[in-house]
Amino acid sequence: MTSILTVRNLYASYRSLAVLSDVSIDVPQGGMTALLGANGAGKTTLLRAISQVMVRATGEITFDGRRIDGQPCDAIARAGIAHVPDGRGTFTELTVEENLCLGAISRRDKAAWQQDMVRMYDYFPRLHAYRRKPAGLMSGGEQQMLAIARALMLSPRMLMLDEPSFGLAPMIVRQIFDILRQINTERQLSILLVEQNASLALELATNAYVLESGRVTISGPANVLRGDERVRRAYLGHPEETAHA
Repeated sequence: MTSILTVRNLYASYRSLAVLSDVSIDVPQGGMTALLGANGAGKTTLLRAISQVMVRATGEITFDGRRIDGQPCDAIARAGIAHVPDGRGTFTELTVEENLCLGAISRRDKAAWQQDMVRMYDYFPRLHAYRRKPAGLMSGGEQQMLAIARALMLSPRMLMLDEPSFGLAPMIVRQIFDILRQINTERQLSILLVEQNASLALELATNAYVLESGRVTISGPANVLRGDERVRRAYLGHPEETAHA
């Protein structure tokens, strides 16, 4: 499968604190790639390095056949990479509709992005109910939906999500991931997903990488990693427990 994103020999740090060391990954065109690992393994840093946000990085990053390493974050967004960071970044005092409009602020195809806004309300009906209300009135799960919808308003070719299930009830998590699966299938949107729920991430992903102490230690098709004893013990529970879950 053709890769829309390739990362080669990436090193990243925060000032003098080195976090990533010689990381290489591929995100297939139209596929969903999961990044697994313990807290502090470097997953968030990898997304930030791709977006060139808050981190110093060296290495080669190619998106859709073009080198993007070293470019400013706004240029990377315009190239077609949308990043939903941890913490969501919702503008709570603005209405839901105003948040969505901000997601499309760099677009000039007004008729098209207005159609996309209608599509976001179809994907996330709760957003339509709050469209004229401040986003801060919504629950955490609804704000996560808004953060994803706002990123999609960029009309990206790849979506990067950092812990979209964090702090949410299981029912809301399943709802959000069902919508991501639908978007991935319908729009052939490539997704790079950092997710604490390893079982769910591997269920949805086409391929996956495990980061440990800033290095890739395991990689391969997601269905293969689901059966890897190292992954099962570290992220999916003991094999016997998993078998009876």
